Amino acid sequence: MAKVTRKLILLLTLGLAMGASAQNMDMSAAARSSTFDTAGKPTRGMTQDAVEASFGAPSDTREPVGDPPITRWEYVDFVVFFEYDRVIHAVSK
Repeated sequence: MAKVTRKLILLLTLGLAMGASAQNMDMSAAARSSTFDTAGKPTRGMTQDAVEASFGAPSDTREPVGDPPITRWEYVDFVVFFEYDRVIHAVSK
């Protein structure tokens, strides 16, 4: 019985020690909503209409591919990928 008690105490102590070492993440930058990321590209979730209104017409577009349909719009400095009509990723060239 003493061995079980010691093991239980050890496990509880380790669990508390691990919880005490948790880190807080600074989400203040993520909380600020913006149309552009820090590199001047569209942000995730923007609609195609919003991207075109903010950045103009793309220099080239690719037809949707796959399921769900993924569309690619190319601009001079970056490429935007859409799932249906929403931005999922924008990358610099």
